[in-house]
Amino acid sequence: MSDTPEQPPSPVFIHPGADVAASATLGEGCKVWRGAHIREDAHLGKGCIIGEGVYLGAGVRLGNHCKVQNQALLYEGVELDDGVFIGPQVCFTNDYLPRAVNPDGSLKSADDWHVGRTRVREGASVGAATVVVTGVTIGRWALVGAGSVVTRDVPDHALVFGSPARVHGWVCRCARRLDTTPSEQGLVGTCTHCGTKFQVPSSKFEVPGCQVSS
Repeated sequence: MSDTPEQPPSPVFIHPGADVAASATLGEGCKVWRGAHIREDAHLGKGCIIGEGVYLGAGVRLGNHCKVQNQALLYEGVELDDGVFIGPQVCFTNDYLPRAVNPDGSLKSADDWHVGRTRVREGASVGAATVVVTGVTIGRWALVGAGSVVTRDVPDHALVFGSPARVHGWVCRCARRLDTTPSEQGLVGTCTHCGTKFQVPSSKFEVPGCQVSS
């Protein structure tokens, strides 16, 4: 039996100027700062940090230890796995066919469109002022450069940037760019900072479903 005393759960902090729906769930240790708006049935895992002016739509789900920086917009249909970083002013869209009105001129209601689903996998980072178009998956430990427009799936460990975002290389879990060398099994990436070595998808950057740079 361990003699280590059980640690009490870390308290949740919600700034008085934040608006958090009563049906939203916040894990222990979460911090929500001024002006953030968290809608109904949103779910945050442990230790998430929600910056000033962030919007989390109804039913948005965050894993543990996610950081969402100031003025980021995560509309309904977005899911973040554990350890995801979302930079300031990132916008996730959720409407495949955006219109204010129906063909008959009547104002669209929530029942008049199909909400797209977007997922950001474990450890990935999305840089400031990026737009993520609905329906994509950003892979584990991928890094999206600031100001990008993501229109297609992003592979695990990929470094993507631009409009539209294209694969320009590969990154380690520590976010540093990998040195790559060809092997019989494909492309091997090595991190000169931490020494991590692993195989990345393709020596020609020919990743299905992704636009790539030569």
